[in-house]
Amino acid sequence: MPDMRIRAPAIPYNMAIKATVFKARLQIADMERHYYQDHALTLARHPSETDERMMVRLLAFAVHASDNLTFGQGMTMEDEADIWQMDLTGAIELWIDVGTPDEKLVRKACGRARQVVVFCYGGRTAELWFAQNSSLLARQKNLTVIQLAQESTRAIAALVQRNMQLQCTIQDGQLWLGDSNGSVQVERTVLQAPSSCQ
Repeated sequence: MPDMRIRAPAIPYNMAIKATVFKARLQIADMERHYYQDHALTLARHPSETDERMMVRLLAFAVHASDNLTFGQGMTMEDEADIWQMDLTGAIELWIDVGTPDEKLVRKACGRARQVVVFCYGGRTAELWFAQNSSLLARQKNLTVIQLAQESTRAIAALVQRNMQLQCTIQDGQLWLGDSNGSVQVERTVLQAPSSCQ
């Protein structure tokens, strides 16, 4: 006898778990790129994403800010970056991931985008990730890997509010992110740069 029970339709993963929405008014003064702009950003934080990771995403946006830079769904969709920029034809000019992404996904991104940047963080975890993958990552000639100091990422995580007013200043190799209560100097180390820049 056929099964006559009614089955509920499957709920798409991105609908089943709601993201928490954060708003950020970000003032950027990048003396190195001569980029001075205010951005009104909406950040959707997935339930499994920490404040620290979300703020690293925001920081990565600030470092590469442009009118065409947008947040992707890299945390839940492998074929999207955490942040990316496309040209008018849809070609990917810049692909940015944060954390310690799978080396195969980084390689795939390098094949799709003109430039790929990974902002890794997490102290010893980031160091081990790079040590284990450095020889394979070195083959990617359009890849930049930047490690953010754990003290810095934990400090910027403390800036999180549902509505944020933030300022980012970049000058003489130094990077600052803060609000009206103070600024955090974010220490960063370039672990790998495109071969033309080494």
